[in-house]
Amino acid sequence: MSSLREQAISIWQAGVDAVNSESLVQRNVQLCDERLVICDQSISLQSVRRIEVVGGGKAGAGMVRGLQRALADLPPSITLAGWVNVPEDCVPQDPSDDAIRLFGARPAGVNEPTAAGQSGTQEMLRRVSALQPTDICLVLISGGGSALMPAPVSAITLDDKLSVTRLLAGAATPIEELNLVRRELSRVKGGGLLRHCRAKTVVALIVSDVIGDPLSDIASGPTVAAAAEPARALQVLRRCDPDQSRIAHRVFDYLQQQASLPAADLSARSQHVVNRIVGSNAVALAAAARRATELGYQIKTLGSENCGSASEHGRHLFQALQHLKAESPPGRWCLLAGGETTVELAPANAARKGGRNQETVLAALEACPAPELWERVVLLSGGTDGEDGPTDAAGAVADWDLLQRYDKSAASASDYLAINNSYPFFDQFQGLLQTGPTHTNVMDLAVGLVGADVC
Repeated sequence: MSSLREQAISIWQAGVDAVNSESLVQRNVQLCDERLVICDQSISLQSVRRIEVVGGGKAGAGMVRGLQRALADLPPSITLAGWVNVPEDCVPQDPSDDAIRLFGARPAGVNEPTAAGQSGTQEMLRRVSALQPTDICLVLISGGGSALMPAPVSAITLDDKLSVTRLLAGAATPIEELNLVRRELSRVKGGGLLRHCRAKTVVALIVSDVIGDPLSDIASGPTVAAAAEPARALQVLRRCDPDQSRIAHRVFDYLQQQASLPAADLSARSQHVVNRIVGSNAVALAAAARRATELGYQIKTLGSENCGSASEHGRHLFQALQHLKAESPPGRWCLLAGGETTVELAPANAARKGGRNQETVLAALEACPAPELWERVVLLSGGTDGEDGPTDAAGAVADWDLLQRYDKSAASASDYLAINNSYPFFDQFQGLLQTGPTHTNVMDLAVGLVGADVC
């Protein structure tokens, strides 16, 4: 019989497998006679000479594979080409001569914009601006696309925008506010890709990594014509940098200038674009629940909209597991929770390393370090993309065996948690969840189990 830890990993993996980006795209794209059917859209191919594929995100490589399989029988009169920005570890070591290029736009585990990503995004803009009105532009969007498709406005530099992103992320700014600021400082986000595209037909396939699946927030909405909100962006920046000493003055100057301009008319831009979500955290959560049921567990789900502090989330999850453990008569329970939390960084410390999922599990352990509380209990939290912060781990898992090892050591979970240094803690106690890139991204998935026996 497999251990509780192995079962928790199996349940988590079932959730990830359900949002396999290659399968998601292949299921939603079909060639039928002389028509291209995408989700609920049927597009005539009679006058089409080119299909250009652009986009970015952690699921980009799988999405491209799925699209290439779906379009394998495309008429020879139609050219298929494209450029998609992905993390470097998602680019094949021996790339083929596929017409859709996967471009390494940032190193693995570094979820920040880079000069390479900027050049790749510029290539996308060049390609879509060269299309003819009768061509089709397909856009593949997934989580991480904001960092993978940087295109700062000409008034600021990439370093300026990077400093803004770091400041807001370090202050645990909600993702919707972070994306708002990124949209206002970008030529591609907030519908910017549409402004450059000359094709009359634009279809975006989207794997959501944002709570509630708002189109404007997924990769900051490159195909969603969003109203400009420079005044709101200024409010966010001034709250995080009240004396304007940490962000370049030209960022504030640009937003102030934009705030004084009349709002643009967006109606004409939204008529020819179709945005369709093909994968989300809710899909992963449902699949995880099915797998847990197959293993004989009763299900308690907290839904797909868990957010806020990673530490508070971890403590809440463990309390919920203890309540389930105390159920009478005792049973086998699986606690599921999806969403995306934030980590408020402690003052800079060169040694710290970790991510929100690792911090979630460490906070649960730190709050309840007695091994007996972990008998028949396991808690796992992992990013569905296989990345958790700037690390090579998807997250972490704690169980009775790990607590036994920890209890015999001189380590202090509180000391590690205080400086956001969760990775080395779990590394020394064999608690890291390491999967490599999964080629999908629908936020995070936590799995807690209460078993019948100590495993």
